[in-house]
Amino acid sequence: MKNNLIKVIAGVCLFAAAACTANYENINSKPYEPGDLNPDDYALGAAMSALAGCVISTDENTTQFTDCLLGGPMGGYFADANAGWANTISNYNPTDDWSRVFLKTDKIIPVLYSNLDLVQTVSEQTDNPVPLAIANIIKVAAMHRVADTYGPIPYSQIGVDGSIATPYDPLDKVYEKFFEELDSSIGILTDNQNAALVQTADYVYGGDVKKWIRFANSLKLRLAIRIAYADRATAKLMAEQAVSHELGVITSNDENATWKYFGTLTNPIYTAVNYNKVDTHDDGTICETGGDSHAAADIIVYMNGYDDPRREKYFSRCEFTGYDYVGLRRGIVIPSLSAVGHQFSGIKISQSDPLLWMNAAEVAFLRAEGTAVFGFSMGGTAQEFYNEGIRLSFEQWEVEGAAQYMEVTTAPGNYTDPTGPNTYGSALSSITVKWDESATTEQKQERIIVQKWIANWMLGNEAWADHRRTGYPRLIPATTAGNKSNGVVDSSEGARRMPYPLDEYVSNTDNVNTAVSQYLGGPDNMATKIWWDCKN
Repeated sequence: MKNNLIKVIAGVCLFAAAACTANYENINSKPYEPGDLNPDDYALGAAMSALAGCVISTDENTTQFTDCLLGGPMGGYFADANAGWANTISNYNPTDDWSRVFLKTDKIIPVLYSNLDLVQTVSEQTDNPVPLAIANIIKVAAMHRVADTYGPIPYSQIGVDGSIATPYDPLDKVYEKFFEELDSSIGILTDNQNAALVQTADYVYGGDVKKWIRFANSLKLRLAIRIAYADRATAKLMAEQAVSHELGVITSNDENATWKYFGTLTNPIYTAVNYNKVDTHDDGTICETGGDSHAAADIIVYMNGYDDPRREKYFSRCEFTGYDYVGLRRGIVIPSLSAVGHQFSGIKISQSDPLLWMNAAEVAFLRAEGTAVFGFSMGGTAQEFYNEGIRLSFEQWEVEGAAQYMEVTTAPGNYTDPTGPNTYGSALSSITVKWDESATTEQKQERIIVQKWIANWMLGNEAWADHRRTGYPRLIPATTAGNKSNGVVDSSEGARRMPYPLDEYVSNTDNVNTAVSQYLGGPDNMATKIWWDCKN
């Protein structure tokens, strides 16, 4: 029976890893091949790796949509650079093929749930609850990105096959379930904290259960702060539980949650941002700024304003004479990549870089915000956590000068487009780096979120969530010509969510209509705010 089980699990996981990418509009794709796994514990290793590949998908076609064309631009990190795209999320007129991916790709929810079922079977067969507890943490890490994109989603009643043709849950109930699942996993792992997984089953923490506990507590803290304006009592309880747990939260960079499975695979963000790149200039010199996605003007304006030494780690230098780093504005009529777009700064990333899920700097900034804005007991002062977040980020990127950076009193300026048409003449923010204990609560929140945003580079969906939740960082609005929503999306507000996939109105009609009429709180479009997006 055990041998048959292993064969079934291995076969399903290999199928999940090698399945063809979905045929989304306007995007190149290349299916991944499964990586090499040791023979020992193959079944569990394959299932756990397939699960981990659902947080940020290892399929470059899927990740291009979820992280490079959705989270990256909406969070102010990336800008679309392919002039052939007439309908984009940044222009607020995406086709269904662009906006449906989180819910409808076969690379996330179906793979997630089928492999959860397999891990549960292994856990039951071996009487070992640890793998399933870790699998459920991964589930929450993946599914909160989906929920934060749409609002109400099918969740509590999704079957083991990952079919979402089930009733939707209100977003507050989805979050309630997230906390329930995290608490259960934290309890199980705490009771088994000296256990370990084989390394082939864990490309995040190499089998270290204590680190999984700290990540689960940190994820709990992230979600708690996210709902603080919608349900402060629950947010306070969850946040304070997370930091007061006996093993606490992530506090050092060796505890960062990163998926390191790129020995035989290529980092999907690297592949996606380099689609259709301009390889050489007319004079034969190499172009190193990338392809379909470039660095956004927003993040570079802030970092230029602070003279941030992390820029050389984040971006490639632009090709405009007299400039070092210039980002491409989002929400514009996209210029030709070969003629103009390639001159803007690119996204610096390598084929083998791990995928970041969460870092110690973010956790420090979460604790700073919990203390300064909401009055939660986070175990220290806001200033201590804020400065620690900066220090940890500099350490993560191996950059010197954190202490000097903490004293910076300059602010971001406006955005100058060296090519002319997309210059934004207003200063983005008056906020500086140096902590000011006498500042207003609003100013403290902006200062914290801006530095958290810089430290969370490339976690675009997190940045977009923070921007919607708090209003920070202040981002450059779409141009008049670039906002193609026909008045649906206000350029100063930006997109608040993605509309539900059109197929839901065909295959899950009654349930999606109930979600819109009873749970969403507005029409099914990009301008409707979701439950936790309620700051006055």
